[in-house]
Amino acid sequence: MENVNLTDISRYVEQNIGTFHENLLQKLKELKFAEVLKRKNPYLFKAKNILTAHDFVKTLLDAYLSAQEEGIFGVFLEGLAVFICGRVYHGKKTKTIGVDLEFQKENVYYVVSIKSGPNWGNSDQINRMKQNFANATSAIKSEHPEFEVVCVNGCCYGQDKKPQKPGYMKLCGQHFWGFISGHGDLYTDIIEPLGHKAKEKNEAFVKAYAQALNIFTLQFAQEYCINGAIDWNKIVSLNSGIA
Repeated sequence: MENVNLTDISRYVEQNIGTFHENLLQKLKELKFAEVLKRKNPYLFKAKNILTAHDFVKTLLDAYLSAQEEGIFGVFLEGLAVFICGRVYHGKKTKTIGVDLEFQKENVYYVVSIKSGPNWGNSDQINRMKQNFANATSAIKSEHPEFEVVCVNGCCYGQDKKPQKPGYMKLCGQHFWGFISGHGDLYTDIIEPLGHKAKEKNEAFVKAYAQALNIFTLQFAQEYCINGAIDWNKIVSLNSGIA
């Protein structure tokens, strides 16, 4: 076991956090309003009594971006976890489908599927993860029968009071970061480096967001409003009518 310090983590974040901001900004620039409108529930918008074009577009845009940033930042956190475990336990990104990290502690071989938070999947997705774990275990055992293989669903934030699941461990938040690093306080230590240049990067995003909001609000008012009132029938027809 080796050590990883905050200087190493800060350097990694500085070199890689820009990718998160750039990818999110690119998603915003590529956004086609009509495509998002087709994917969202128009009945929910009506039930929330949204009356203005600005409120409708902002609610739609915020919901879209929230889903995008969760996935994009999840990829960044996965890379950070692999980097830290690589420094401490010589962990590595695995080629096995559905498994993100593998490393060895003494005679125990760990295979890890990394998710952002604990509530990441339905029963079918969890069963798929368990099958991926089974495939990885079989492959490792065939090459190293002397190893005990432990499968872990690692979640970068959150809590789970019953970590032992059928066939695998679920480690969340502090437990997960401590597990891959050997340091129980790492989950709080990484907060400060993650804010590196956040203000600078967010300024570019806020500017692009305001521009998109203005453009889409004008487009929505022109195409989906009649005399200043939202044309709900047209929205529902676009979203749910027979193509």
